[in-house]
Amino acid sequence: MNKFLALIIVMVCFINCEAQPDPTSFSDAALNGVFVDSKGDAHSLQSVLETHQGKTILIDVWASWCRDCIVSLPDLNAVQNEYADVVFVFLSIDKTEKSWKKGIRKYHIKGEHYFMSDGWDSAFSEFVDLDWVPRYMVIDKEGHIALFRAVKITDPKIKEHLN
Repeated sequence: MNKFLALIIVMVCFINCEAQPDPTSFSDAALNGVFVDSKGDAHSLQSVLETHQGKTILIDVWASWCRDCIVSLPDLNAVQNEYADVVFVFLSIDKTEKSWKKGIRKYHIKGEHYFMSDGWDSAFSEFVDLDWVPRYMVIDKEGHIALFRAVKITDPKIKEHLN
């Protein structure tokens, strides 16, 4: 009887622990989070997305201290060259604006750049459950999240959603 009860409990846990589907839209908190551009002007994620309405957007969450981010740059450049019509938005979780700007210059990163002063603790980071950088997301032309999570720019799902 005890084994049967234990089996039932385990089965219920597996059924209830089924993976939740990835979100296809941002939370209000994430949309209203503040990002700072290289000129020091504040922008919300909502305003960044609206600026590029009707275009596919690749979001790259990165940091200048992140080895994986830097090592992936040649592959990222290849994707940028292949998909010239895609908007590349870089969100930095560097500790300081100075190190963020220095990283952009040092590594010649092309695209639209924003600094998240709250870094790992921002509403955006919380929404996307940021646990690793680099982190890539693809936003489709309708403004929906087409790809919620990729940690390598070489992930085939990225190109699948950029096409």
